[in-house]
Amino acid sequence: MQMRTMSLWESGESTGSISLVSLFAGVADNVLTADKTLQEVAYLVCRGGWPRAVLQRQPMALERAYDYLNAIVNTDILRVDGVERNADRTRRLMRSYAKFQGGQVPLSKIKEDLTAGNDGSFDEKTLTSYLNALKKMFVIEDMPSWNPNLRSKAAIRTSDTRYYTDPSIAVAALGIGPKDLMNDLETFGLLFETLCVRDLRVYAQAMDGWVSHYRDSDGLECDAVVHLRNGAYGLVAIKLGGDRLIEEGAKNLQKLHKKLDTDRMKEPSFMAVMVATGDYAYRRGDGVWVIPVGSLKP
Repeated sequence: MQMRTMSLWESGESTGSISLVSLFAGVADNVLTADKTLQEVAYLVCRGGWPRAVLQRQPMALERAYDYLNAIVNTDILRVDGVERNADRTRRLMRSYAKFQGGQVPLSKIKEDLTAGNDGSFDEKTLTSYLNALKKMFVIEDMPSWNPNLRSKAAIRTSDTRYYTDPSIAVAALGIGPKDLMNDLETFGLLFETLCVRDLRVYAQAMDGWVSHYRDSDGLECDAVVHLRNGAYGLVAIKLGGDRLIEEGAKNLQKLHKKLDTDRMKEPSFMAVMVATGDYAYRRGDGVWVIPVGSLKP
C-alpha cells in the first residue's frame, strides 16, 4: 500500500495566505490567516493527510492511520521485496522508530531500544533489512544533512534525521491520539515537526526543490533548510508555538546566518519559524518570519 499523504494545502486545511514562492522571491507580505486551535492541530497530526481520512469525520478519520499501520505490519512488508518478515518485529520496530523520529539517532540506539527486554532477535543486519523495506514503501523518509560553507570551525553533523512520511504513522505506532498529545507537549512538538516537514517537502518538490537539516558541534540546529536548484535556500525552525519558543527559534536562525560564509555562498532567501497556531503570518523586526502551518502553500 504505497500512497503519498496530502499536505494541509492539498487537503484544504491551509488558507495559503503566504506562499513559499513569495518567500523565495522576497515579495511576501504580513497577512491575516485563519487561526487554528492547538486541539485542531493535534487532530490534524493524528489524522494525517490520508485522502480517505480527509473526507471522514472523527473518530473514523483517526482510524485510517491505524488501518495503514496494520496493512504494513501484516501484509505490505512481506510483499515489498519478497523477504519473509515477522509482523510482531515490524510493529515493535515502528514503535521504536516513532520514539526517535525527528532526531539524528544511530542504528545502535534503535537496536538498544528494541533489545531492552533481552530480545536479541534484532541484529544490525535484520534491523537494516526492515528499515530498507519501510523506505521502499515510503513509510519512512530520512532527511539528509546540509553542508554549507561556514565562517567558523564548527564540525557539521552528517547523520540523517529520522522521519516518518506522515506524523499519523508515528501516532498509530505509539498507540496515541489527540488528547494524549495535548497532555504531552514534548511529544506533540516532535510530531508537529513531522507534519511541517511533510508539508515543506511537498511544497519544495512543487518548485523542483528539496529539504535538508543542519546541526553542528556547537549544538546549533536548523530543523529544515529548503533548497532550490538555482542555489537559493531558506532556513526554517519549527516550534509548537508561544513567545519563548518563537524567540528561541528566531535567535538560532540568526546565529546560523552569522556562521554562514556568504562570501562563498548566497544569503538565505528567507528565515522563518513555523508554528502551530497564530492569527498572522508576519515578519519580525529582525527579518525572521513567523508562519502558522495552516497559512502556507507552495
